[in-house]
Amino acid sequence: MPWINKEMCTGCQICVDECPVGAIFMENGAAVITDDGCIRCAHCHDICPEDAVRHDGERIPEEVKAHMAWVQNLLNHDYYAHDKDKQKQLIERLRRYFSKNIKVLEKTIEQLVLLKNSE
Repeated sequence: MPWINKEMCTGCQICVDECPVGAIFMENGAAVITDDGCIRCAHCHDICPEDAVRHDGERIPEEVKAHMAWVQNLLNHDYYAHDKDKQKQLIERLRRYFSKNIKVLEKTIEQLVLLKNSE
């Protein structure tokens, strides 16, 4: 999912005006791309004069940090906070949860490759 680096965005609104589906709007002087509206056409990447439209891969460290903050919040919950066994069980459940997400993504990628190759 493309996103706008607010520090790089000058607020020129070119992407807002040029987005073919109206998925970009201005907020506090910077462009914002809506997840639900974006069709991943990459037009915004091509037209931004400041290169402020960024690729989602750049956010991996930020997303990992958010996941770990969520995990730490769970581990600090009264239910888990003082019980190492419960914490270990939670960590194992979360490992399975994230492993399932990996499998879903891998299967989705497989289907995308099949779709691409069938054309």
